[in-house]
Amino acid sequence: MSSSQQPARPGNPDEPPPEQRPQNVTFWTIVRSTLAAAIGVQNQANRERDFEHGTPGAFIAAGLIFTTLFVAVLVGVVYLVIRSAAG
Repeated sequence: MSSSQQPARPGNPDEPPPEQRPQNVTFWTIVRSTLAAAIGVQNQANRERDFEHGTPGAFIAAGLIFTTLFVAVLVGVVYLVIRSAAG
């Protein structure tokens, strides 16, 4: 294989190779990663980016906030269902 040829990459051909992707972990990146991890659809490339360039504290805080909001929504839904069934 010559130096001008690159090996075929699986996935989206329009996506730049990992070494050319932006490596910053922003607030919205953390939010997307937290939501993806919560429903089990986080991909390997994003997980590696998070572990290599993110701070553990940011992801721990995002996970705690997500969990708190999720439980609050569930409690609210259960409250509304019980209230509507009783009245």
